[in-house]
Amino acid sequence: MKAIRRFTVRAVLPEQLAALEELAGNLRWSWHEPTRELFARISPELWQQTGHDPIALMGAVAPERLTELAADGGFVGWANQLREDLRTYLEQPRWYQSLDEGAPKSIAYFSPEFGIAAALPQYSGGLGILAGDHLKSASDLGVPLVGVGLFYRSGYFSQAISADGWQVESYPVLDPDGLPLSVLRLPDGSPVQITLALPGGRSLHARVWQAAVGRVRLLLLDTDIPANEDALRSVTDRLYGGGGEHRLLQELLLGIGGVRAVKQWTELSGTEPPEVFHTNEGHAGFLGLERISDLVGEGLSFAEALQVVRAGTVFTTHTPVAAGIDRFERQLIESYFSTDVLPGVNVGDVLALGAEDYPGGTPDVFNMAVMGLRLGQHANGVSKLHGEVSRRMFGGLWPGFDVEEVPIDSVTNGVHAPTWTDPMLLALAAERLGTSDTTAADWSSGAVSDGDLWAVRNRMRTQLVEDARRRVAAAWEHQNTNGVAPIWMSELLDPRVLTIGFARRVPTYKRLTLMLHDPDRLRSIVLNSERPVQFVIAGKSHPADEEGKRLIQKLVQFAAEPELRSRIVFLPDYDIAMAQVLYPGTDVWLNNPLRPLEACGTSGMKAALNGALNLSILDGWWNEFYDGQNGWAIPSADAAGDSSERDALEAEALYDLIENQIAPRFYEANHEGIPERWVQAIRHTLSTLSPALSADRMVREYVERLYRPAAACERQLTANGYQAARDLAAWKARVIGAWPNVSVVHVESGGVDTVPQVGDELHLRARIQLGGLAPDDVSVQVVYGRSHNGDELADVETSALKPTQRAESWSANSDSGVVDYEGTVHLDRAGAFGYTVRVVPHNELLIGPTEMGLVTIAS
Repeated sequence: MKAIRRFTVRAVLPEQLAALEELAGNLRWSWHEPTRELFARISPELWQQTGHDPIALMGAVAPERLTELAADGGFVGWANQLREDLRTYLEQPRWYQSLDEGAPKSIAYFSPEFGIAAALPQYSGGLGILAGDHLKSASDLGVPLVGVGLFYRSGYFSQAISADGWQVESYPVLDPDGLPLSVLRLPDGSPVQITLALPGGRSLHARVWQAAVGRVRLLLLDTDIPANEDALRSVTDRLYGGGGEHRLLQELLLGIGGVRAVKQWTELSGTEPPEVFHTNEGHAGFLGLERISDLVGEGLSFAEALQVVRAGTVFTTHTPVAAGIDRFERQLIESYFSTDVLPGVNVGDVLALGAEDYPGGTPDVFNMAVMGLRLGQHANGVSKLHGEVSRRMFGGLWPGFDVEEVPIDSVTNGVHAPTWTDPMLLALAAERLGTSDTTAADWSSGAVSDGDLWAVRNRMRTQLVEDARRRVAAAWEHQNTNGVAPIWMSELLDPRVLTIGFARRVPTYKRLTLMLHDPDRLRSIVLNSERPVQFVIAGKSHPADEEGKRLIQKLVQFAAEPELRSRIVFLPDYDIAMAQVLYPGTDVWLNNPLRPLEACGTSGMKAALNGALNLSILDGWWNEFYDGQNGWAIPSADAAGDSSERDALEAEALYDLIENQIAPRFYEANHEGIPERWVQAIRHTLSTLSPALSADRMVREYVERLYRPAAACERQLTANGYQAARDLAAWKARVIGAWPNVSVVHVESGGVDTVPQVGDELHLRARIQLGGLAPDDVSVQVVYGRSHNGDELADVETSALKPTQRAESWSANSDSGVVDYEGTVHLDRAGAFGYTVRVVPHNELLIGPTEMGLVTIAS
């Protein structure tokens, strides 16, 4: 018999155990091992069965056990001590509180998904996990950040694998009352309700759930409330579900509704309003329009409000492929913004922000990433290589500038070490190195012997084997009601065998099945009698991605062969709980995407934090951190004739590395059974990568390189009743109007002999038609460097030329607007040399010469 509805009845705890409720109510338990150990002590079996979820645990534990614990003075004292530790954590100053007043008072961080704990399944993959890690490290560092997202009643989806290997999705409905959430309420106790106007006179309403993520508050908007008509209650039903209009409604709610939720929360909590808004991918881009609408309501024009919003907005792009960007039909956007959803904002201004009005663009679509870049003065990719890819990908927004000058920076992702480091490794660091912070531990110290490290690695691998056996058997029994899992499932994998892990989303570019390119070669590697290898694999394909599902099916069917099924295992329903055992338990982490389509790829980072070695294409983070000692680089066959040839060459390289380098080193052990060279690589990985891959490093970078500059720009434009914003908007309008008339009339040079030599000085004079602008409105620059491939410049540098006429004596009518500029270039290197002269807008309120996308170059 099946229930038609499920809900959670929370346990009534004895007064002596009140600390448990406070500890369970703050998601810090998801990364604070001492608190997790406390809950595990209540009932180790139930702790495992409830997926390490304190609220579910306390709902499942017998009242008699609670009574027993309430009478246990040692347990009560332990719980009270941990509660005091939590309160201290929440109240005491941390790193951020040591910064000067230039640091923003508050930051709002918007993301369509957040992966914080398995108990709160509001994530699909790397984007959400990254967002969750961002919040956790912000909390640990004391960054005053509020997260904003949506509450999806069915999360992403639960994955099962059919008998023929096909992915089957299901959508269990979550009960928020059984989750670590509470409703944001007004002083009278009624729920806060966010409302958006929709076409046809309809309205979309949402309640706001809030979660405590350490010191950070996470706000999640939920449309499944009685105030909505039935069709609109399902807007937040599933993450990345539905068609174009459904997705648009989700993103309108996230961006516009999210800003309104933040305003309500800051008023109710007495918290400082955010000075900086961080858009984690384009999905939340509409938040900028809501902020513009607010400023228009304060008396600013759209153009003036746009300057303020741009100044305080950080936009992070996560995709290196155009197909990963949300694009909506222009007509659909027009219909939704021809309403009262944004008072004071004209639909034409909205459409212009997302227009692909550049070479190669599509005129009838609205591009969310393009809008994000136009609304965010501060933009970044998520690895150095991805920053380069993004500059090429979006270079059309800055025509006339070289790719290197496109104003998109990069902050390489990081992962939250306390969440992703196995407790066994944490315990080793605490016992032998005096700290449970594995990113600060001295792993080169002799206090940790090779035997210690290898013993922990063996235990983590054994833990993975046991977990995999349990998951495979449980999945089989779920599909075969009343059946008993075959005995071989209790014997799959071997805790003594070299274990390679591969787990991620399954779009085609990540090439799940590259390892199957030569089935016989793979079979011989796996079944090698002297140096066997085993693979543990997991991943979900988007429900609409049939090709991704076919890749999963191909791998599952191959692994089902009787001789292989104990060596290649696909684990269904990849989630945080699985990952926390999988990453530490693998010896090698495999990643073989098509380069450069992996923006960052943080799964390998999490494995490295546990001493696993990476085997990867030089893409994403691995491109900048691979050093020859922390793993292996799979050569990229970029020059291959087609994709088939590329796959063949890279698969062969993969096989060669496993057979000839990886397996021999793993099995090359001394008389104590310790593979010394392998352990040396583990030490090196832990010593060099743990600090660099930490999300704490990442968040500090965001604070110093993006949040602080954004706050400074925002404060400058809002001071004195937004006077600087008004001036900047007027100045930009004047420059844009005059720019078609700006030109480089003539350039002449001198000062060098017939054959220039290193040490010579090149004297330049340029005559510039300013088209009615003043000399102070522009910067005239000589751009120079090595000349190759015809007239193309490399290793480019710029130097400003100065007007020969003093600015105060210049008038717009002087010499018909023509001004002479001059300057000198020192020839400090031999070889082919080239230069040109260009004119770009100049204003102290711009963050750089490329910001407006305007440039005039000598012809």
